[in-house]
Amino acid sequence: MRGGGPGPDLVSDARSESACASVTSEKIRARAPQDAIDAASMARLFERLGQSKFRSGFHLRKQERAYFEKQGRAKIEEHARDFIRDRLAPAEPRNDGKQTPWRGHPVFIAQHATGCCCRGCLSKWHHIPAHRALSDAEQCYIVSVLMCWIDREMSFNS
Repeated sequence: MRGGGPGPDLVSDARSESACASVTSEKIRARAPQDAIDAASMARLFERLGQSKFRSGFHLRKQERAYFEKQGRAKIEEHARDFIRDRLAPAEPRNDGKQTPWRGHPVFIAQHATGCCCRGCLSKWHHIPAHRALSDAEQCYIVSVLMCWIDREMSFNS
């Protein structure tokens, strides 16, 4: 599998909000739903994204950074879960290709930076097919990618 998409590293039976809790360096085990993707797969994905002039041009602005600081990581992750569930998970999302704003929330910026902004980009960057609903595990994978990007962005720019 190319790139770091959900393929064999994706947890297959994650069902709860805690399923998207963290990213670790250990390989994903079938009974470890808290780890949606392993660190090596995440590193490969971010290496590929970094080679895209478009994707690598996204960064959190002062406004999004301040919002993150005010709300806290847990609240931003909750927003990420909600945005993915409501705007990206349906088989045919409303306004697909245009549903993710370009600014105003750290998750929106992360979605564009990581190719998680629409079903076409999910297919291209993460090999998640369009025209079918996203599974719980795929949603957790996407949230993990988004939060990893945000964490990196917050630490790189502090």
